[in-house]
Amino acid sequence: MLIWFVVMSIVLVAIVFRSPAIDYRTVALGAVLPWLDALFGGPRFLHSVTGAVVVLVVVMLATRRRRLLRRRLLGIPIGMFCHLVLDGTFTTTQAFWWPFAGTAWASGQVPELRHLGLSLVLELIGIGVGVWAWRLFRLDVPTVRQRFLDDGRLDLPT
Repeated sequence: MLIWFVVMSIVLVAIVFRSPAIDYRTVALGAVLPWLDALFGGPRFLHSVTGAVVVLVVVMLATRRRRLLRRRLLGIPIGMFCHLVLDGTFTTTQAFWWPFAGTAWASGQVPELRHLGLSLVLELIGIGVGVWAWRLFRLDVPTVRQRFLDDGRLDLPT
């Protein structure tokens, strides 16, 4: 479910924040970062609010007095928060609220691997939204597309 997370996170952040200065490439990175939990057998640190908040705090502390770098890196925790919403982690108290709901890790697979049929449907929806977003953000224009690839910026419609 990579397309679902990448496309939906970029579109949601673009629509909600409406900031041309966000690096949407780092939003995409943050949106897929919690997949690393699958390597450890289930939802762990990166599928918790704690994980996203810790990454946010690290970015804020590490980029003091470096505003441009901060603006670029803030997309990572924002993308992680999007992932938590888009995969429904919030419905698993033990994973979402770790360690506040207990220090044991949640059992089972990461949410995006639990229901493969649903994952396929969400990927198809992600492709459809991606086609729509490609047109909305005018990524068919070579200069606009190159700006996105170079700087992570999108032309937001008015």
